[in-house]
Amino acid sequence: MSRSPHPNFPKKISITPNQTFHDLPFLSRGSHDKDHDGAFGIEAQREAISKYGIAGRIWESAHAMASYASSDSPLEFDPPFVDDPRELEEAPFVAIELGSGTGAVAARIAREIRPSSGGFIVATDLPDVCPLLNQNLGVRTPPTRVTDKGARTNENNMFVRPLAWGNLDHAMSLAKEFGLSQNRPCADVNESRRLTHIICSDLVYFPGLFGPLLRTLIHLTSPPYAPPLASSPPIKLIISYKIRSLQMETPFWTAFGLWFSFQPVLARRRILPVGSAARDDDSDSPGPWGQFGADDHADRTFIFVAYRRPESMAWDVPDSDKDLVDGVDARGTPTKKGDDTFEAILFMGIDDT
Repeated sequence: MSRSPHPNFPKKISITPNQTFHDLPFLSRGSHDKDHDGAFGIEAQREAISKYGIAGRIWESAHAMASYASSDSPLEFDPPFVDDPRELEEAPFVAIELGSGTGAVAARIAREIRPSSGGFIVATDLPDVCPLLNQNLGVRTPPTRVTDKGARTNENNMFVRPLAWGNLDHAMSLAKEFGLSQNRPCADVNESRRLTHIICSDLVYFPGLFGPLLRTLIHLTSPPYAPPLASSPPIKLIISYKIRSLQMETPFWTAFGLWFSFQPVLARRRILPVGSAARDDDSDSPGPWGQFGADDHADRTFIFVAYRRPESMAWDVPDSDKDLVDGVDARGTPTKKGDDTFEAILFMGIDDT
């Protein structure tokens, strides 16, 4: 019996480093940092690709996610990366990134988290990719327990853990280790650590992975992660996505929309302060709102912000990945079905141009 190909080493696909690395706004101050070049530069990517396949490359949607997460971006976003800037400065910002690969996106987001806030991001990927993440992110600490009060045994705001898509044990292990379980008495909920964000950058590409990916998104937005109180803030899911094969990728979005409501992020130019080097004659007024990344229809990239549909908490989740992608058991019925939100977003982007 032949073995299934490793998902990070697809056949008949030539993978080369991202040549636009120096244009990526990963760093708060300049993108030519020596350590940054060493971890995420072209040569580092080339070596990582040889060992880790597609996980070793910085993919194009990382640019959009880095810009969206950056507090010093020249763009204003709606909805913003965080609803209140204090989430990164005072209130605990807690994120899990799926399919982190090189860790470039996690590194950029971590720079926005004020150390004193107690916030952190957990970069995850397949177990055999975690050594790459540990190397690039400089994470060499032992397993850490985050208590209900937010205390940690070290000062890191980045962690690396295995999370294979579709693997419930991996998902539950994260909730236990980092104190993210919301299955507590009401009096304790406000004092417990909670998951605030799920980050996904360039993960929608192979149809065979759509079911496992959607299943993990459901895992991370269900108990014990989901808050027990309807009044509690929901977990925000942020997805950066570049269209590569619309026909192949649309089935994921039609299934995803059954379980999650989602919308595209809009962007416009910020009003720059007087004296800014980038300021021009038009800087006194913001630019018009438009879909972020929708300007180039030959290379369209989106940022989607999504939330779990409350009614879906009562639905059965089919055991079969195929049934999950086909919409079986969604909306409480056993028939196949799909959601048309993605199609509407595509048409909306065309109308904006």
